[in-house]
Amino acid sequence: MPDTTRPPLERVAVLIPTYNEAENLPVAVHGVRSAVPAVDVVVLDDASPDGTGQIADALAAEDPHVHVLHRAGKEGLGAAYLAGFHWALEHGYDAVVEMDADGSHRPEHLPALLAAAEHADAVIGSRWVPGGKVVNWPLHRKALSVGGNLYVKVLLGMPVNDATAGFRVYRADALRRMGLEDVASQGYCFQTDLTWRAVRSGLTVVEVPITFVEREVGASKMSRDIMTESLRRITGWGVRHRARQVRELTRRPERWHEL
Repeated sequence: MPDTTRPPLERVAVLIPTYNEAENLPVAVHGVRSAVPAVDVVVLDDASPDGTGQIADALAAEDPHVHVLHRAGKEGLGAAYLAGFHWALEHGYDAVVEMDADGSHRPEHLPALLAAAEHADAVIGSRWVPGGKVVNWPLHRKALSVGGNLYVKVLLGMPVNDATAGFRVYRADALRRMGLEDVASQGYCFQTDLTWRAVRSGLTVVEVPITFVEREVGASKMSRDIMTESLRRITGWGVRHRARQVRELTRRPERWHEL
């Protein structure tokens, strides 16, 4: 049965953060506009020295559905998305999509993600549910992602298989309920942070299988610092979460099975 309690998603902004993605950006933008012509694309450029911002401006000049937010410098993925969220909310969009510029997130998956968002608060394009897969990843990279997501799932008790995924949809009203004003995390940790906030806020989070394709052009933004930040923050969240559970259960011992 259709979920008639949720308003339809009439205005959608696809947010694409960029830093040195001059070769990839036109392909990404044209792919989105072809796959879902009704959506708008918002490029969030962190003053890329390779001219990505100028390319984004040229794309916007050709297409009124393309917009560009020029940021002062390289401030990280999380800060870029937060700026995009605020811009989209201020401009009356019903939902936002997070999407990489490097080709790893395939535009042809957008219709399925947006269809799922008609009946959910947040939709994750998942690599680690039945039907999902990754292409051109070495075994150690797969093991790191699967292991990291399992660590998140067990430590935080989240019913999500791919909490670090970066291809996702949020309804505007969901973003308003997630307490974004104190988000400070970046990289993969940023995605986990938002997933955790969505779950704790009681939002409906669903996963849709996607095929994730490793970038062919340009350098990955993954770094040791991002991985270290992710481990530190997620472990801290998990320890505090489990400590709260223990305190609650000492007062209500009949709920020990929830640990």
